[in-house]
Amino acid sequence: MKYFLLVLLIVGSLFTITPSLAAENIEQNSSSVVNQESMDTVSEDDTFDEFEEDEFGDDAFGDEFSGEKEKEIFDPLSGYNRVMTSFNDGLYVYVLDPVLLKGYNYIPEPVRVSVNNFFDNLNYPVSVVNNILQLKFKNTGTESLRFVINSTVGILGLFDPAQSWFGLEDHQEDFGQTLGYYGVGGGFHIVLPFFGPTNLRDLTGDFIDFYVNPIYYVDVRRYNIVRNTYQGWGLVTYKEFNKMSLYTKEYDNVRQDALDLYPFLRDLYEQSRQKKIEE
Repeated sequence: MKYFLLVLLIVGSLFTITPSLAAENIEQNSSSVVNQESMDTVSEDDTFDEFEEDEFGDDAFGDEFSGEKEKEIFDPLSGYNRVMTSFNDGLYVYVLDPVLLKGYNYIPEPVRVSVNNFFDNLNYPVSVVNNILQLKFKNTGTESLRFVINSTVGILGLFDPAQSWFGLEDHQEDFGQTLGYYGVGGGFHIVLPFFGPTNLRDLTGDFIDFYVNPIYYVDVRRYNIVRNTYQGWGLVTYKEFNKMSLYTKEYDNVRQDALDLYPFLRDLYEQSRQKKIEE
């Protein structure tokens, strides 16, 4: 069943068509002047009108705005997604935040940041493979250098001296970004229970990254850091829980400011992913 779902997701993502923007067409019109005197002297008003027609014509603006309208998110599961967003939000408000996060947040923030750094460092195989697939060889070298520095000087990745001491910024990539880099559209948007928003392309990418990421357990792989599947999923759950504890204020602000939580989170996710793909 697991492999059937993977094949279905990949096939579905390959048939996703990303809308393209129409090219701008700006018409230039010239007028003839009979009077010899007006031919010799061009008034400021005529010059401004010509500039306005050529550079900022209504057609140019119309094409631009029509292109923006074509970028609507494909969301056939909006009904389900709204329900699942409400479920995840209720889980956060009534269980995670008051029962679990309030107690966990007594752990000093620098400690929780170090835990997050540790997991980010373990993501190196996923990141380096996808940087290579996207032909970003400079970023591949930077990621490798960061991994060596943070795994040694940074004590197994608990600290990030690669950035704080040497100014080496991270360039994390995943297979969802790789698919987007080669033009695969996002497909329909979907909200997962507990894990939140994603789309068909990124969900497919997660299945591929699963076999590379060392915090998951894969039988045929030699570099597992856990002994079985249950330990792997437990580690993933703790990783996401710890990361959530670092961003509770941001999520609370979103909940207060958003008029409609679901489309706000959906658009925020899709725009963030598109920005990462274009970087």
